[in-house]
Amino acid sequence: MIGSLTHLSAAMLFFVGSHFVLSSLPIRTPVITKIGDKAFAGLYSLIALAGMIWIVMAYRAAPDIVYWEPHTAFKHLSLSLMPVATICIVAGTVNARKNLEAPDVNGPRGIFRITRHPMMWGTALWGILHVLGNGDGAALILFSGFSFLAIIGTHLGDRRKALTLGDEWQRAAAQTSNIPFAAIFQKRTEFKASEIGWLPVIIGFAVYLVLLILHETFFGIAPMSWVSGLFD
Repeated sequence: MIGSLTHLSAAMLFFVGSHFVLSSLPIRTPVITKIGDKAFAGLYSLIALAGMIWIVMAYRAAPDIVYWEPHTAFKHLSLSLMPVATICIVAGTVNARKNLEAPDVNGPRGIFRITRHPMMWGTALWGILHVLGNGDGAALILFSGFSFLAIIGTHLGDRRKALTLGDEWQRAAAQTSNIPFAAIFQKRTEFKASEIGWLPVIIGFAVYLVLLILHETFFGIAPMSWVSGLFD
């Protein structure tokens, strides 16, 4: 089983399954009641780290089984849209303290006007782009698994907050949307680029460039040959 796609599938199932189990209220609530918030957060992080290490080891050992050769357009699409993914993840982190867990009295701000889950959708976009840009079995399992976890996680997170935050969550949800840009198109909120600021954009694009340069070194694939290994 070791060094096979089955092994990688098992690692991904453990990672995804453990997130769903530990995030479900019937499991989460009694465990937090018994051991406390900090201990639960530590346990959650430890299990997630163990799952990630298993995934990395299984992915590195997985056989190179190519099912199709991705069209060049998909590779260019990945290179073009990956900055959007990294900016969403960074902006979600930078703006998180002002939103959703403790909603602002004036409604959502920054990236949260676009979606309630910028980090999740950034991760999902990252995974989908890598599925499109790779045609091997290991990449399909790895990146589709992360995309699935991120997208389903947005719905489960909304459900948990609806049950635990009550009216406060309903007020926040009425001015935001899970699906990116849906609340803006429905005129429940307005897009204000100034609230996002330049810092998340600059940092997000810098992260993209670093990943581009180091991609071949760490993952063995050069998205752009003249950029990868630039500082080797």
